[in-house]
Amino acid sequence: MPAPFDLLPILLKGLPATLAVTVGGIAVALVSALLAGLGRSSRDPIVRWTSIFYIETFRGVSAIVLLYWFFFALPLLTGLRLPAILAGIVVLGLNIGAYGAEVVRAAIESVPPGQRQAAKALNLSAWQTMRYVVLPQAALAATPPLGNLMIELLKSTALVSMITVVDLTQMGMFLRTETHRSLAIFSMLLLIYFVLSQCIALTVRLVEWRLSHGQDYGGTR
Repeated sequence: MPAPFDLLPILLKGLPATLAVTVGGIAVALVSALLAGLGRSSRDPIVRWTSIFYIETFRGVSAIVLLYWFFFALPLLTGLRLPAILAGIVVLGLNIGAYGAEVVRAAIESVPPGQRQAAKALNLSAWQTMRYVVLPQAALAATPPLGNLMIELLKSTALVSMITVVDLTQMGMFLRTETHRSLAIFSMLLLIYFVLSQCIALTVRLVEWRLSHGQDYGGTR
């Protein structure tokens, strides 16, 4: 295999960990963003302030500090030691989910009030209005910015190398120590992360197309 791709098979041994943290983190982020976004607009003060506390905490603290706290400090406080890859999934997912919560809240508030009024006129409950009227429209508005956050999460997975996870970045550092071929190794890492981010971007565009398919925009589309 021609240089620099002779190192690629070894470098790709870190890909499964990167994909696991990315996919798991996206799942955690989407769930937490939806729950906190809905909670942020709740009339229940406990739910609302709990959501605000979560959002402001995870947006206001460095992701790497959160990783260190969950992996190194949490066991000292509770005796619970999370596997490194699980800590990465939870922390990065909650961190990105805090930003996503504001996206969800803004998307829900962007739905015209007339839609809710029409649902009420049809005798739909508050849950049915949210499930069948508000969320489908909000999902379309939220998809592009949430897609950007998913790509940010992918790029943030490099941080899990700091808590012993052998991901792409960690494998690249191992190879650099052994071969000193920094230019080849990090150029391949740039390419791999770029390809992965484009895969996420393509998936998001497909989801956006699927959500928008068949919707009536009243001639404003």
